Amino acid sequence: MERLYIERLGHRGDGIAPGPVYVPGALPGEEVEGETVDGVMAAPRIVTPSDQRVRPPCSHARSCGGCQLQHATQAFTADWKTEVVQQALAAHGLEAPLRGIVTSPPRSRRRAVFSARRTKKGALAGFHMKRSDVIVAVPECQLVRPAIAAALPLVEALAVAGASRKGEISALVTDSLAGLDVSVTGGKPIDAALRSALADLAREYDLARLSWDGESLLRRAPAQRMGRAQVTPPPGAFLQATSEGEAALLSGVEEALDGATRIADLFAGCGTFSLPLAETAPVHAVEGDAAMLAALDHGWRNATGLKQVTHEARDLFRNPLLPDELKAFDAVVIDPPRAGAAAQVAQIAEARVPRVAHVSCNPVTFARDSAALVAGGYALEWVQVVDQFRWSTHVELVAALRFKG
Repeated sequence: MERLYIERLGHRGDGIAPGPVYVPGALPGEEVEGETVDGVMAAPRIVTPSDQRVRPPCSHARSCGGCQLQHATQAFTADWKTEVVQQALAAHGLEAPLRGIVTSPPRSRRRAVFSARRTKKGALAGFHMKRSDVIVAVPECQLVRPAIAAALPLVEALAVAGASRKGEISALVTDSLAGLDVSVTGGKPIDAALRSALADLAREYDLARLSWDGESLLRRAPAQRMGRAQVTPPPGAFLQATSEGEAALLSGVEEALDGATRIADLFAGCGTFSLPLAETAPVHAVEGDAAMLAALDHGWRNATGLKQVTHEARDLFRNPLLPDELKAFDAVVIDPPRAGAAAQVAQIAEARVPRVAHVSCNPVTFARDSAALVAGGYALEWVQVVDQFRWSTHVELVAALRFKG
């Protein structure tokens, strides 16, 4: 048994004491006591609590691994996430005005991935425990929309119908304009009996769509609103986690590109930014997933009052848009995956596109890619931190860059 002082919070949400020793659930400034094994104090006792410590709002917080920071005040989390971005920028010698963080409210997540296993009495669905493959039921989850929390019995029924005896299924549950859209992976191969059982469950729970390892039963188009358009993403497709977070990112993108007359949307997905931007300017959407582009195109063709939206299926990691292609645009929005977009950013810098709206879910790769743009003559004008993964360590942001020469 030893006593430690927590100096800082790590990027995974653990308190860090000298050593380093990682202490889950601890906050900076706290004294903790417990057994340390291999650099981890897995079950600490808080001896001196921080004034930033609060009672977790969710009854599942102790066991569920879905949230890492429910024990901290919102102000602490906001400051910490802002500091994560500042530190990432500083590592590359960058500075920029950081605007006040925008945090999504409780029970606002419109999509969640539940895990489920069969049991002797039926099935168990929920999230994994912290650092474990054990599933915890989370009927009172404070993170997701009520309609998604209420889908746990459905996920259990799906496991009973189609999970192997020792396997685990994953069910991505998304709240759409037409009801729940459920996409299951990891189940048994579909056959006539399973297909019939799934159809029965889709009717019983009034699902808009139910997909099983890519095969879909569509009852109603599970559309999402993107500006003036309604878009039906393919099963399992990427979607911003909350409508509030999406609105904050979009607001930043629109501000950064205000007045643009020809926009390229790179890593465009299903049109989160392309379709709203098309209300004021033509947009060329580039995305590696052809099915997502087809959804975008269908949404654009069935909307009214939009400028032209062209699209191109292209792997921007291996085949980025080149300067000769980019010079057709006076503005670019780029929203890459966590790995960032080093190859594409290099081409943007060479092309000297006048304005760039940079959306990112990883401050480290954002800072790296922004540093490349700054070295190429851009100014990083401002950064807006967006916390749509409330109570987690995940940080998102949108930033404006302008070519200064």
